[in-house]
Amino acid sequence: MPSPLTELHDDRLDVRLFLKRDDLMHPELPGNKWRKLKHNVAAARAHGRLLTFGGAYSHHIRAAAWAGRRFGFETVGVIRGEPCEPLNPSLAYAVAHGMTLTYLDRGAYRRKSAVLPALVAEFGPCHVVPEGGANASGVRGCAELVGELDVPFDVVCCASGTGATLAGIAGGLRAGRALGFAVLRGAEFLDDEVRRLQQETFGAPTTNWSVDRDFHFGGYAKRTPSLDAFADDFAARHGVVLDRVYEAKMMAGLFTRAAEGAFTPGTTIVAVLA
Repeated sequence: MPSPLTELHDDRLDVRLFLKRDDLMHPELPGNKWRKLKHNVAAARAHGRLLTFGGAYSHHIRAAAWAGRRFGFETVGVIRGEPCEPLNPSLAYAVAHGMTLTYLDRGAYRRKSAVLPALVAEFGPCHVVPEGGANASGVRGCAELVGELDVPFDVVCCASGTGATLAGIAGGLRAGRALGFAVLRGAEFLDDEVRRLQQETFGAPTTNWSVDRDFHFGGYAKRTPSLDAFADDFAARHGVVLDRVYEAKMMAGLFTRAAEGAFTPGTTIVAVLA
């Protein structure tokens, strides 16, 4: 850290675009996964155990397992859905790094707060981190990204799943605005969640952000031929391979909105690749 900030030249754009390459920070803890875990690590070490939540393909679950191995605390991953053998690569990675897995059916998973006392009773004292690292500690870590931007800018864009990264970036801004591209279908909850996270972290929500919900391409971890074509073309033009769960959707949305004239020509945009 800080991760590289590089200008991207593309003749399709009439804006100035920089890429904040958080994806290059660390092979096991890239980007906002580390930013959202770093301030949770001390509490996890003090308890000796971190318990967190995620889907079967969660990047956050992988990162939490690695952090536990690296920083010396136990980890428990509460996984949405039924157990399935053999484990997929993400869960196999987590287990290989010492994580204990337990599962909740989708109904119980939606009621995580209600079942949390039983989980703590089962696994013992622990520091609980919400899905995706979406707590005040995680938001503070994401807010620190803004201080690493050493060029004048107007807009910072990020992909949005839980809303924590957007909440942190917007909370860290002293000028300009933040724009999140939702990667989930039906992400109407994100506005309330960003405000809740900012209230919890900073004492009040900010008004310098918005969420674009039109580029989920079918929903979380879903993809379409048009998304694949955009990501393949982007890699061919710029030598940057975009993660298709998050960043490819953000970049496709950004390029589309720029072509539609949503940004004044000459606007300087920072796109966070995490």
